[in-house]
Formats: sequence, structure tokens, C-alpha cells
Amino acid sequence: MSKRDYYVVLEVSQASSSAEIKQAYRALAMRYHPDRNPDDPAAEDAFKEASEAYAVLSDPDKRSRYDRHGHAAFDANGQRFEASDFGAVSEILEGLFGEVFSGGRRKRRAGHDLKYDLEISFVEASLGVEKKIDVNRPTSCTTCGGSGAKPGTPVHKCNVCQGRGQVRYQRGLFAAARPCHGCRGTGTKIPTPCEECKGTGTKLRAEAMSVKIPAGVQDGAVRTVRGAGEAGEGGNGDLHIHIKVDDHVLFEREGADILVSVPISFPQAVLGASIDVPTLGGKVMMKVPPGTQSGKVFRLRGKGIPVYGGYGKGDQLVTVAVEVPREVSRRQRKLITELAQEIGDEGHPQQASFLSKLRGLFES
Repeated sequence: MSKRDYYVVLEVSQASSSAEIKQAYRALAMRYHPDRNPDDPAAEDAFKEASEAYAVLSDPDKRSRYDRHGHAAFDANGQRFEASDFGAVSEILEGLFGEVFSGGRRKRRAGHDLKYDLEISFVEASLGVEKKIDVNRPTSCTTCGGSGAKPGTPVHKCNVCQGRGQVRYQRGLFAAARPCHGCRGTGTKIPTPCEECKGTGTKLRAEAMSVKIPAGVQDGAVRTVRGAGEAGEGGNGDLHIHIKVDDHVLFEREGADILVSVPISFPQAVLGASIDVPTLGGKVMMKVPPGTQSGKVFRLRGKGIPVYGGYGKGDQLVTVAVEVPREVSRRQRKLITELAQEIGDEGHPQQASFLSKLRGLFES
């Protein structure tokens, strides 16, 4: 059977860049890898064909020869997949499947990531804060020294993987390695586990650390501290801090702006007044002009929250709510009635406009 064009195999054009060819091969390797398609000869053949094509097109010299002469650039039987061609392919496969395809080396396991839930106040989230936290991190068991075995008892080499931590197998074209099922990749067998750590070799210990939370962080944000997770041979994991921001008794948040509602009296709304308004930096005096309507929004520039990851601050939006007395005395009622008569309809233009539109609606 004649060989298909390598560019056709990888579903790319002859003008494709090296990065595009690599990306195309990754997609095909994921689709046709024998581990994902057990007992499927067609998938294994497609995988071999794609790997052979990539071994040629990923090498600038071989690709140049192939572009000039096609399959005839190689021997009469077509391109053979040599050991020297395996490096570029195995590098991609290792990244795709997390396995070492180029020998029996055991990959050093990196430490696991850890999660910590941190609850902070609205003001702390707005202005930023440095918090002291205790993180439960797995550390070496002091009783067994991290071996997992009861002190004074032996630790045997795993008889399945012979202490390598991996078992190798042959699948078609490739020799692959997986973590040993007999020892879970440790390479050892422990007949008498340590009573303190139950054979794991680690114990959870609370370690104090200081974490800086930047100003403007929002509820649900995740802060990652690199290298602050579990320790491992291949490096430490990370610590992911999930932030929960408590509600404030007065403030609400809208982006970098703060929203607050302030009640004012009817005389203050009519005559105007200077009122105290709470902000993140303390109380400020705000002028309410005469004739202010309930629901009017005033903007206090720069009194909001620092822009997260940027520059400047948001504003504080103050909504005034005119408070009407629920109960009045006989004298107050008399005075209010006289005031209403004195003001008349001309003093309530919005009400007059509404009543006019209402009459027009029913008349039509």
C-alpha cells in the first residue's frame, strides 16, 4: 500500500509552521493513542502513521528533503521510524499523557496543591489586608522519619516493579511506563506500617504563614501562593486561597464603586442641609441642596474601592431617601395641612404632570 502524503496525514498544508504541525500532531495523538483506543487496530495504525509523519516534518532537514523528493527521499520502503526520531514525538506524548515514553526513568512527583478558605470583611477586601493563617500541610512523619514503616521494622523493595516505582510495557510501536500498581509508584512495600502516620510517611501539621490580600479583591477570588503547597520530590505544589468577603451593614459594592443609602428628613430635603456620610476612610460632610427629591444619587469622587490590579479608585454613590414621619401630633397635622394648602399644586410639578397624564390616559 502506498504511503499517504505526510501533510495530508497531519491535516496541514505545506506552508504550515512548525508550531502548527506540532499542534496538529498533538490533536491526532490524543485521538488515536492506543491507550484511548484499546483493541482498535485502525486507531493504532493511524497513530503510527501520524507519529511517522511528525518525525519527518518536525525535523527541518528531513522536511526539506521530503518537500523536494517526497517519500523517495528515504529508502525504498519509505521512511523508517528510527530511535533517533523518537525524541520529538516522545516529548509531546509525555506532555499529553504524563508518562515517560523514552525509558524506565521514574518521574519525580511534584507536591499536591492545597486549598484554604479565607473569610475577610468588606473593609479588608476593599483596602487590602495582611492575614495570618494556619495551613495544614503534609510533612514528614517524625516517628518513622518519613519511611512509613514502624520504627525498627524493615522496608522491602516492591517485587512488582523491583523498586523502580514504574512498570514498563510494550504497546505497538512504543515502550511506555506507568506508575506501579503494586506500590502506587513508591517502589517499596511496608509490612508493618507506622502507627502514627498509618504508613503514609506524612502527617498533617498546621504551619503559620502571612498572606497579603490586595486592595479591591472581590468575593470568590482565588489568590495563589506559588510553592506553598505540599512538598514533593519534583517541587512543591501551590496554595490556593479562596476568598469569602462578608457583607457590610451599610455598604454594597458595584465594581470599584460603593453604594450607600442615607435617610434624610422632610425639612432637610426641602430646605437643604449638610449631612454626615460614612465612607471607607471615615465620615465626610455632604451638602444636600434645597428641594432634593427622594432617590437622588450623589457621587463622591474617589471615595470608592481601589481598582483591583489597576490604578485609581472608584466612587461612592450616595442615595438619599426622604423619611416621612409615621405618626404626627394634632398640632403637627394642623401645620402640615396649612403647609400643603400654602404650597398648592404648583409646589409639586411631578405630581401635577403625573395626574395630567393619568387623566389623558382614561379620557382616551
